[in-house]
Amino acid sequence: MAASDDRAIRERLVHQGVGSLSDVELIAVLIQDGGTGISAAELAQNVFDKYDGSLSQLSATDMKTLRMTAGLGLKRAAILAAALELGRRIALEDVVIPCAITSNTDVEKIFRSHIAALPYEEFWVLYLSSANTVVGKECVSRGGISETVVDHRLVLKRAIETLASGIILVHNHPSGVAKPSDDDLNLTRKIVAAAELLDISVLDHLIITSGECYSFRGGGDL
Repeated sequence: MAASDDRAIRERLVHQGVGSLSDVELIAVLIQDGGTGISAAELAQNVFDKYDGSLSQLSATDMKTLRMTAGLGLKRAAILAAALELGRRIALEDVVIPCAITSNTDVEKIFRSHIAALPYEEFWVLYLSSANTVVGKECVSRGGISETVVDHRLVLKRAIETLASGIILVHNHPSGVAKPSDDDLNLTRKIVAAAELLDISVLDHLIITSGECYSFRGGGDL
């Protein structure tokens, strides 16, 4: 492939729309330039091949690994990672939420496909009415591989704004180990104690991994 192929891809995007491009061609548009001696289309194909043609595998890759993939480099990796993250967040907004949360399974269905395989931790809160309908959903923290910093005041501020009667805490463990850490337990106790002062119930705290899902209430930690 040559630079002319890159131009052809961009022209087709302009004249036929973004939907006319393949996954590889979309990646080529994002990275714009393949570098010395290679077109963006060629580099995009190399990156795509490294992940067996799977966008989900690509989006679950941490920046350190991604920047080393097929000579992608920091700048191109950052652009690609940002685009994939935007897509993930849009998909999470579009998740069909049950009329009422009746079990941990309902909560897991909302979050599993979007946070289970992430290479970093995200901490989410579901805000519920007295009838257990969802009145709000918010990511309150994004962190590193082994932990994320959560301000319990932000958790409860949103609960007050939505007039929530109950909340469910949700976060992922990139390690794949669902067992709560001491920090997880301490944070949960802190949120529970603060929520009680506002007459808000912490109904559960779920840890979601690529395999297991741990319930604090089910495990006797809540």
